Amino acid sequence: MASTTPKHSRASFFRRLAAMVYDLLVAVAVGMCAAMVILVSMLLLVENNILDNQGYAHFSDLIQHSFSYQLAVQVWVSLWVVGFFLWFWRNGGQTIGMRAWRLRLFSTNDKPFGYGRAFLRLLCSFGGLGTLLVLFDFKSKQSLQDRIAGTEILVLSKEDNHHQAWKKLQE
Repeated sequence: MASTTPKHSRASFFRRLAAMVYDLLVAVAVGMCAAMVILVSMLLLVENNILDNQGYAHFSDLIQHSFSYQLAVQVWVSLWVVGFFLWFWRNGGQTIGMRAWRLRLFSTNDKPFGYGRAFLRLLCSFGGLGTLLVLFDFKSKQSLQDRIAGTEILVLSKEDNHHQAWKKLQE
């Protein structure tokens, strides 16, 4: 979809904010699950002497004091959270919060929306701060990340918010 239609308008700041809060809760849950997986894996590897315990008696002391292990956990969790947004934007144009608030990401140009553009959009959002531009852009209601990545967030009708209707929207 190259531009807004009378049926679908661009999303307001508050609707986007509501979806972002919803997605933040889901992203925290994804991060917690990812952290649990890597911490249990690291614990098993340390207890079986595959990873070095660096002289600490307990795994909790090792994690608290080892920069390299902390960095590994942070990178692992960050990759999962970034992957959450990229996968949902690329495969369907909606995160869980966007789906709940009937928002969908569309490309404003004829280029395919791949993982590269999704990652560019994520970087340009500056953790959601890029969305503040919608408050000042009364005419086009576009965020910083939408302008840079060539996307727009549209409000869908209840009927169009189902997966079966997406093919019709893209025509």
